[in-house]
Amino acid sequence: MYSLVWLMLLSYSNLVSTNNLYHDNALQAKSIFILAGQSNMAGRGGVVNGTWDGFIPPECQSNPLILRLNAELTWEEAREPLHRDIDILKTCGIGPGMAFSNSVLERDLGIGVIGLVPCAIGGTNISEWRRGSRLYNQLLTRAQAALHGGGGLIRAILWYQGESDTVSHEDAKLYKRRLVRFFTDVRSDLLSPVLPVIQVALASGEGPYVDVVRKAQLEIDLPNVKCVDAKGLQLQPDGLHLSTAAQVTVGRMMADAFLQIMAPIPVQSSAHKTFHNFFLGFFLRWFRWIF
Repeated sequence: MYSLVWLMLLSYSNLVSTNNLYHDNALQAKSIFILAGQSNMAGRGGVVNGTWDGFIPPECQSNPLILRLNAELTWEEAREPLHRDIDILKTCGIGPGMAFSNSVLERDLGIGVIGLVPCAIGGTNISEWRRGSRLYNQLLTRAQAALHGGGGLIRAILWYQGESDTVSHEDAKLYKRRLVRFFTDVRSDLLSPVLPVIQVALASGEGPYVDVVRKAQLEIDLPNVKCVDAKGLQLQPDGLHLSTAAQVTVGRMMADAFLQIMAPIPVQSSAHKTFHNFFLGFFLRWFRWIF
């Protein structure tokens, strides 16, 4: 009985301190990840006929150590759908971002607070991401806002795009050249010439040239650019977008690829504080599940 009372008091204390924890995390230097591309990065998992089913798998649950830069360029605790106020012309569901983040946190405590910067827009062609375009400039603006909003370091770009480039043979043929240029330009403008890029090879496409675009993606040979393959993963009934389960798989594969590139990140400042935040985040998730 005493143990139960103690647990309830501890839970209450943790809940009272949640706002303070979020505020502290928002002000901490962050490990920042830019999420860019088109609809499968924006997330259509669980979306059927324009309606999201609302199911959030355990791998995508919120965590006080995972923040999201919203459309107003302010940090908030990340919750699905991550792109709900970014890719506003379509219904958003589950994408790979939260599964990626939770997977990284499980295996690297030293990474600290994760800051996600959603930038993906459904239906976009690679040419719409060229340097100087609206989408490209928006990505840079949001990346700079993330850096200035409490500080941190951009750890990687997570990129899932190309379905729209499977419609035209000309676009498919030019895809590799345009993608290499995009990666090179973004790295240059972010002043990070070897910034890790984790991209996804297509599981599907809008046109007949899926294999041409996939070949280009798999053949990209740039330092710190890793490609994970979504081919064969479960699709939504539309035959184009990944299911919720497939998005979780992709997110975890992207985490694997990122951690293969990066050496373990040393704990900045205090290991005790990092452990405390991790334990508190775990306990809060347990409390929400119980009650």
